[in-house]
Amino acid sequence: MAYVVSRPKLTLAEKAYLPGLMAGLGITLKHFINVLTGRRKVTMQYPEEKWDAHLPPYYRGAPTLVKDEHGRERCVACQLCEFICPPRAITIKPGEIPEGSRWRKVEKYPERFEIDMIRCIYCGLCEEVCPEQAIFLRKDYAITGLSRAEMVHDKEKLYELGGVMTGLVYKWNEKK
Repeated sequence: MAYVVSRPKLTLAEKAYLPGLMAGLGITLKHFINVLTGRRKVTMQYPEEKWDAHLPPYYRGAPTLVKDEHGRERCVACQLCEFICPPRAITIKPGEIPEGSRWRKVEKYPERFEIDMIRCIYCGLCEEVCPEQAIFLRKDYAITGLSRAEMVHDKEKLYELGGVMTGLVYKWNEKK
């Protein structure tokens, strides 16, 4: 069974959208007066002024790789970040640690680690899933490049951006 819904009758001003238009113009006029009188600053002068001081603690920026305080790689090439990445922006090629190495128990290291920053959606899943705390999201919102190739960050670039992170690294823990 069909229900008939009656529509309200609109006045001539409502048909011409005048009330909505006047409300929008009123908001614009209010902002204009606030800016002219100096009560409110709307525009940030970007290169000179940055949002760094105003970023919330939960801000998710660009993913980077970090090393421990001894300069060793934290990443064990487990590929969890690659598997969980929704846009498939992370590519890892694992390599085996040489036979005579003290850290042979780790089994793998990232021979190649790339993040395509054009594809990355900054979701933070890679940081959450990393068992070795090797990947971190830095507080950066100005990620630029002049070509697509510049926007694919390789392992060296990621370590350069990430730096050093102190604290327990499970990969180098003798008791593990």
